[in-house]
Parts: sequence; structure tokens; C-alpha cells
Amino acid sequence: MEHQPTSFSPSVPLSSSSPKPGQSNFRRISRTEDSSPFPIPGLAADILHMRVKEGSKIRNLLRFATARMQGEGRDSKGASLRQVVFSGSGRGVTKTITCVEILKRKMGGLHQVSKLYYKTVNEVWESPQQGAPGITMERTVPAICILLSKDPLDPQEPGYQPPQTLSPSAEDTERRRGLLRTAQSPSSQQTAKRLCLDDYSVCPP
Repeated sequence: MEHQPTSFSPSVPLSSSSPKPGQSNFRRISRTEDSSPFPIPGLAADILHMRVKEGSKIRNLLRFATARMQGEGRDSKGASLRQVVFSGSGRGVTKTITCVEILKRKMGGLHQVSKLYYKTVNEVWESPQQGAPGITMERTVPAICILLSKDPLDPQEPGYQPPQTLSPSAEDTERRRGLLRTAQSPSSQQTAKRLCLDDYSVCPP
């Protein structure tokens, strides 16, 4: 998604020939987001919150969230964690959705509530040129907040999704399709040819 700046607040008045942030002669030195509350009602104050950013590693996020949700995490009352919230904004929205979908497949039986909203982001850019003015840019970017819960949620809440359930036959079908795609891939066929050349006893007569 492409995000257009909504307003500019330069340190000094900008002329028509002034460089724009993001060009090679400008460098971003800070980025802050507004601390707006979650758009999902009824969340606990100590809920596990996974903030997904553009540069976040999906593997690290999922390893931490999975460990906490599978029994290693405890809330303020000492009980095992039952809920987790993933949130991301701007270019982190797609990565947030990816984390949620992978975690749902790994754990299963998770109820979901998703909310889309907008956040205000303030960025400060500076020029490497001596004495050049800095620029403060304010943008409004899309954001997403997704709640995953082991316990049932209100099905009437907008954005609710019930747990995904796959029957054994459906799981077998998906597994067979995956094996078939792997077997038909060029890399698999080349591997089979190498086995035949290296060990003729493996190949049929």
C-alpha cells in the first residue's frame, strides 16, 4: 500500500526547490506513532502484545508468541496466557496478517477478531548538508489489530472469525497435493536423475 503524506511541518519555511524526505540527501532520524488504544473492546491490561514492524522477523515473533501461548507464559494472576494481540501499521500490516495465519495453523482452535483503523506517524528527517533545515513529516497510515483467543469470543463483534477446522480427509488431501507438487517440481526430477546416475541399483531396469 502506498501512503501519501498528509501534512508537512518544516523547521523553516520550505521553498519550491527544497528536497523532499526520502531522497538520498535526507536521512530519517526518528519515527514515532500515536499511542492510540486498541480498537478491540474488553482487552486485559496485561495481554500479550506483539508489535509487528516492517523489519521484524516473522520467525522470531512466532517463536516467542507460540512459546507463551503454549504454556510458558503467565499473566499477572499466574494463569496461562489465553490471548495474544498482533498489531502493525503501514508496511507492517501484511507481515502482521502473515504472523496471525501461521500461528492459527500451528495451534488451531483460536478465535479471532480483526480491526482496521488509522494511525498518525511523525517522522523527523535531516539533511547531511551543514546548516540545512530539518523536516518533520506527519502521515496517516493504515493499521491493523488482530486478537487471537483460546476462549470463545463474541460472534456478533464486527471482524470476528471462528476457529478454522479441517477434517482428517481434508488434511490428507492437502498433504497429498503438497507431495504431488513437490514430486512434479523440476528440482525433484533433477534429484531423481542424480540418484539414478550415482546409484544404478535405485533406478528401475
